[in-house]
Amino acid sequence: MTKAVFLDDHGGPEGFSMRKHDLPAPGFGQIQLRHKAIGLNFIDIYQRKGLYPVELPAVLGSEAAGVIETVGDGVEGFSPGDRAACLHSSGAYAERANGAAVLCAKIPDGVSDEQAAAIFLKGLTVEMLVRQIYPLKAGEACLVHAAAGGVGTLLCQWAKHLGARVIAVVGAPEKEAVARENGADDVIIRTQTDNIASEVRRLTDGRGVEVVYDSVGAATFEASLDSLSLRGHMVSFGNASGPVPAVSPLELMRRGSLTLTRPSLFHYATPERLPCMAATLFDMVAKGALKPKIEHRFPLSDVAGAHRLLESGKSAGAIVITP
Repeated sequence: MTKAVFLDDHGGPEGFSMRKHDLPAPGFGQIQLRHKAIGLNFIDIYQRKGLYPVELPAVLGSEAAGVIETVGDGVEGFSPGDRAACLHSSGAYAERANGAAVLCAKIPDGVSDEQAAAIFLKGLTVEMLVRQIYPLKAGEACLVHAAAGGVGTLLCQWAKHLGARVIAVVGAPEKEAVARENGADDVIIRTQTDNIASEVRRLTDGRGVEVVYDSVGAATFEASLDSLSLRGHMVSFGNASGPVPAVSPLELMRRGSLTLTRPSLFHYATPERLPCMAATLFDMVAKGALKPKIEHRFPLSDVAGAHRLLESGKSAGAIVITP
């Protein structure tokens, strides 16, 4: 028997309840991980609300770190006792969970379980954004929305490490310092401007940025498009304010021959790609180029509280859940 937090109804955080259940032995190609720390992500909120449908009752949670207890048949490269981080399509809100070994990576010395849980999905997302979706180069300018959040802080750090100019957007004045501490060269406070795009144009002498990384969605989509330079790249990778509206390909041409992409990490962190992505990520942490900011911790029994904080927009850095 193990404890897990189940979602019984789509909607608000009140749909969660913690109870015991029988966890089967890991199947073919799976490892069983005893969790030390669990990461919280916006995808969990999308699943809870039903934007990304899951069959109920469900155990949510997309990333966790801990110690491998058992391995199933067909697993290579992992042994009981190994420290590992794992991507889950769901199932991380638990004391233990089974996961696909091909979506796991060993945690190297020098990286704590909390750091691994706070950075695995978020950090792989950032690796995807700055190295695969749009390979960001020194001297280029990027616009980062939600720059004080879990992904945003890492994105600012990685972009600055690459030598890019980072223009950050935050939702409140108290988050400006967080963005700057993580590498932002300029900060736009969303609640203090009527026109984000105009601010971006002012900061770039009218040129705009080469790429926008937007996890906010509907509320910022138009401003993001208007912030791009000629032949700019719009990367929409989240729906914190709701899904973005439909856009005509002809409209992208009219705005300057823009490109638009809507990636999912799980289409990039595939079994053949994930080992290299994870190695790059953990190397960035080990050499201090990425510094996970864990600002909030919740016990497994209060997953609902963690969701409320993330949705409130008042959090900064990563939120970690501890079993």
